[in-house]
Amino acid sequence: METVAPVTFTDTEVAFSYKSDRELRKANFIFSIVNHPSVSAVATGLAKMGLALHLPIKGIIRSTVFEHFCGGETTEDTVKTIDKLAQFKVGAILDYSVEGEDDEPSFDKTTEEILKTFDVAKDHPSIPFCVFKMTGLARFELLEKVHAKASLSDEEVAEFERIKNRVDRICKKAFDLGVPILIDAEDSWIQDPIDEIAYSMMRKYNLEKAIVFNTYQMYRSDMLGNLKNAFHEAAMHNYFLGVKMVRGAYMEKERERATKMNYPDPIHANKAGTDDAFNKALAFCIDNKQRVSLMCGSHNEYSNQYLAVLMNKHGMRNDDKRVWFAQLLGMSDNISFNLAKAGYNVAKYVPYGPVESVMPYLLRRAEENTSVAGQSSRELTLIRKELKRRKS
Repeated sequence: METVAPVTFTDTEVAFSYKSDRELRKANFIFSIVNHPSVSAVATGLAKMGLALHLPIKGIIRSTVFEHFCGGETTEDTVKTIDKLAQFKVGAILDYSVEGEDDEPSFDKTTEEILKTFDVAKDHPSIPFCVFKMTGLARFELLEKVHAKASLSDEEVAEFERIKNRVDRICKKAFDLGVPILIDAEDSWIQDPIDEIAYSMMRKYNLEKAIVFNTYQMYRSDMLGNLKNAFHEAAMHNYFLGVKMVRGAYMEKERERATKMNYPDPIHANKAGTDDAFNKALAFCIDNKQRVSLMCGSHNEYSNQYLAVLMNKHGMRNDDKRVWFAQLLGMSDNISFNLAKAGYNVAKYVPYGPVESVMPYLLRRAEENTSVAGQSSRELTLIRKELKRRKS
């Protein structure tokens, strides 16, 4: 078998080929702020306060962080970003990033918006997946009650049925149009009902191939076991398992709650534990590729390289349709664009929605880049390396 040279992520000309000099200078400005936690905290605090007081700052947010991390305010706005990424063989996953709604009309509106993303996807071969968060369709408190196995009132039972119906409408459209759907992970104390709904959808729609994908946050110490159990269920009931694998997004919140409520911390004790679980899970998925389709949602260079090596060892083509790599728009371009150039299936999460509604997402990106060791420093180093290359 031919040995393929390992993919590398150091070529900044490839990494930032889709950015103009102006966009690259803006990225340098954004990550320079994020790289200083105290400056970042002040900037995000001012943004929150400005929006709360209805000060005219939306334009500033739109032309800086929003433009860097988001595709636009509507699906129509995102087409420019989708087409731009497609030129470099990078797909787009439209992510309606409105959060924090908690009433039925809002949930129904969000459902309609997610269904609309399929209509955009069916006309764009460069949109390989659609995605949704369960908390965009369901009340957090109700999911928490179901997770805790608390008894529900008749109204709550009816409300939970409406949630399942919304999800079924989305998954049926995914199945009918052949566009896979990713169900994002949430806090550990509401995750069980999300998993149960996801697996019921897989039993219904994943009989021929993986259409419905559930998300596995590998920083949870029980997640490798959960993934293996999900595979055994899929094998037993003869359906395909769709796996989106991430390290996880809510670590501080998870730890704080566990301490406050005096239950065991659900997160691995250290980063090495998470990394080990993530890479073991990648190997497990590739070992079982006949039944598992995988999206590796990672900004970790080693994990992406490791997956590429696993594929090669298994004699898989770089563009095997069962394996995708994904990163967020505006981050880890060195990984996304170098993988795409090497012929792997790559997609960027492209969030969209009204500026004020997408603010929770943008604030998480700022916090993530500040708290993840070396994340903003790595981005900044690569951006400055490319700016220097372009000047020479």
